[in-house]
Amino acid sequence: MTQLITDASSFRDQALEGFVASHQRHVRAVDGGVVRAALPPLGQVALVVGGGSGHYPAFAGLVGAGLASGAVCGNIFASPAAGQVQRVSRAVERGAGLLLAFGNYAGDMLQFSLGAERLRSEGMEVRIVTVTDDIASAPPEQKQLRRGIAGGLAVYKVAGAAAAAGRDLEAVTALASRANDRVRSLGVAFSGCTLPGAEAPLFSVPAGRMAVGMGLHGEPGLGEQERPDAEGLASLLVSQLLAELPEGVSLERDRAVVLLNGLGLCKYEELFVVFAAVARRLEAAGVVIADSECGELVTSLDMAGVSLSLFWVDDELLQLWQAPADSAAYRRTGTPPPAPGPDSQRPAPATRDAAIAGASAPEASPPGRAAAATLSPRAQAECLALAASLLERLQQLHHALVDAEPELGRLDAQAGDGDHGLAMVRGAAGAVAAAEQVLAAGGDAVALLQAAAEAWSEQGGGTSGALWGTGLEAAAQALAETLAAPDGTRAEAVAAALDGALAAVKQRGKAEPGDKTLVDALQPLALQFRAAHAAGADLPEAWRLAAAAATAAAAASAELLPRLGRARPHAERSRGHADAGATSLALCARAVQP
Repeated sequence: MTQLITDASSFRDQALEGFVASHQRHVRAVDGGVVRAALPPLGQVALVVGGGSGHYPAFAGLVGAGLASGAVCGNIFASPAAGQVQRVSRAVERGAGLLLAFGNYAGDMLQFSLGAERLRSEGMEVRIVTVTDDIASAPPEQKQLRRGIAGGLAVYKVAGAAAAAGRDLEAVTALASRANDRVRSLGVAFSGCTLPGAEAPLFSVPAGRMAVGMGLHGEPGLGEQERPDAEGLASLLVSQLLAELPEGVSLERDRAVVLLNGLGLCKYEELFVVFAAVARRLEAAGVVIADSECGELVTSLDMAGVSLSLFWVDDELLQLWQAPADSAAYRRTGTPPPAPGPDSQRPAPATRDAAIAGASAPEASPPGRAAAATLSPRAQAECLALAASLLERLQQLHHALVDAEPELGRLDAQAGDGDHGLAMVRGAAGAVAAAEQVLAAGGDAVALLQAAAEAWSEQGGGTSGALWGTGLEAAAQALAETLAAPDGTRAEAVAAALDGALAAVKQRGKAEPGDKTLVDALQPLALQFRAAHAAGADLPEAWRLAAAAATAAAAASAELLPRLGRARPHAERSRGHADAGATSLALCARAVQP
């Protein structure tokens, strides 16, 4: 996988550059991902897909006519940042609104939702459909919590075809949701995948065994069993999927599109052997196969494994599935679906001319300037002085994370893909670089924190990037408000910043103490600091006590069972291991001790 790669940190960028260079007929690069080389016509709904890199042909390979308008490309196995979602979406919006479609992973949910909020604030209509096809990730009664795997192709294909046929945003969204409701998937892994630059795979499967229901990032599945032959594997996959037919589906009435997917190391000839066995079992069960795909549809770097998806189609869904498409990784010829009636296509609003033309939004004023400008001379001086101190703290935090990256990755691997340490290092590095630019330009503490927040979200990606970006942005706002008060002190500003960060992170991530997330360390940090400050402790002492409380709470998270995120489906696996997010937050609190 990485024999020729010498700089793992630039692997995603190098791969994306090569993808664009080798597929210029289909795509061009934009900041944050790729868009169609020739944009859809004015008045057409734009479909933006995306997620972490390392899963090609998802997501960049599905950008093209009859499919996605653009793809947002995060780092390897990490969700893209909200800013990337915003920029790619701006580049493809054609006056009829946007549909954002992606897998149901915590980081993607946070970042795409934040991107959608920003786009709506600019006047765009935005809808979201998450892919939830993996039956191994939650029981039927909690299917809204399931993650998305290879069934995403059905959702994106239907949505892209509906948009190409001129359907409006509500119709495209409804059809994409219906496709998602009618696709079910199950996968198996025979070996782990290796992140670029890593010395060992993310996980291993014992020789002669296979992991059933393993997620695309190595998330726990249903368990392990002896590895069967192709006939036995087909029997397992088909029987599990037929045991859970979508609501309203009947074997006597509905047909299935069969998708057999190779996860990276299983190649075509072996997939054909498995597909033959799958087809025989489906036909024996009375399933009418309406169409099929066999190949690499969504991969996991060099993971050895396969997944089977059954997409149960009615006449309308089948027509959209079979409509023409032309992208770098997926092509189909055929007759387009009929155009909708005159009432179902909404023209492009005249007021959106600049956005329709793909123009970038006007540059915003430097972050924090408006807030700082309202401060008194005393508060402005304090805000400027505090900026240098904050930069020093961010630098200390970054160095501590670099040293702790392997251990944080090990903790994270107990719940999923093991990239938490790498994501934190990337986020902190981005925050430091942004803070240095603000300070060099004479910016104040508010501007510095706001720039650091956006950079952390952008560079870190994933759940941690979204939450740290959210927390730092809220801290900046609280800092400005506190210093603007006549009696605002630095210690009171720190307490308010922690309070603001805690409230924002809990709201954004929907987490509470006990859910086994970074909130388990952030809440004790904020509460202990305010209590110590109220009791008369000076700032260094109050912070020391708060950091100690956060460290103790992070350690205690080892006995918690996760209720959110990718570790939730198989919570027992993480018992006995501290939460990586809580641990990294406590580490950062100790590293920035005044």
